[in-house]
Amino acid sequence: MTATAFSWNIERHDGGTVLELHGDVNSTAAAGFEAAYQQIADEPGSITIDFSDTDFISSTGIALVVSLLAKARAVHRPVIARGLTDHYREIFRITRLSDFLTIEQHAEA
Repeated sequence: MTATAFSWNIERHDGGTVLELHGDVNSTAAAGFEAAYQQIADEPGSITIDFSDTDFISSTGIALVVSLLAKARAVHRPVIARGLTDHYREIFRITRLSDFLTIEQHAEA
């Protein structure tokens, strides 16, 4: 499997911020993931992490999500995960991440 370069985009809305992730969320994503969080750290409202265009999340990527979640929870900002595949929804459930963030269900049924 060829790795897909990580990138991100920020969308701001009245109720919070959407952090759109693109590519693989792994150890090479750490600096970008942290830079993205720093850009939204002081903003009000919820943080939605959009995984719709994420190809792969490694254990290091899960650790990046945990770190963001801990920082957001420390300042009472809710975190929402959007666009997770069935596989990664199950990973979030097994690792109990789903106990600390909201996982949006698929829009299409």
